[in-house]
Amino acid sequence: MTKPPSSHPNRLMLQRHLAAENAHDMAATLATIHPDCVFRDMATGQVFPGLAGAERHYRQWWDAFGNVVERSALGGAHWIDEETYVAEPQYVGRHVGPFLGLAPTGRGFTLPFVVFVRFRDGLFVEERFYYDLATLLRQLGQDGLTADQLAAAQAWAAGGP
Repeated sequence: MTKPPSSHPNRLMLQRHLAAENAHDMAATLATIHPDCVFRDMATGQVFPGLAGAERHYRQWWDAFGNVVERSALGGAHWIDEETYVAEPQYVGRHVGPFLGLAPTGRGFTLPFVVFVRFRDGLFVEERFYYDLATLLRQLGQDGLTADQLAAAQAWAAGGP
């Protein structure tokens, strides 16, 4: 495993990105993302292409949950190589807006997840994140999602209506 020094540009970009993301500063967040990026939500099957997709990805989570990402007490973070970072943080938030067709419940949640981030030209070019959707839904007081809700969310992520 390669561990970039603290001055490594990708490490500095990662810190800049996380600060902008947690501040819900869309312009600053998007400034850390490569135009050819793709965000993949492995739990929902959503694929968010390009900068417009990245914005949809962040809007989905910020508008629904007002969430922040924090380091999990149990999770680690590692550089696999100079262009790839993997971490096990957690989302903490409250269900304040619609999410995947579900009306807000006002309930709080803590959601551990694993994220793989790849860099190109010093910017985020790919993010894949894995979490247990059933765990999130249970904390929100929901039983699950229909196939139609997931299909609609996947189409929307890809740039559809």
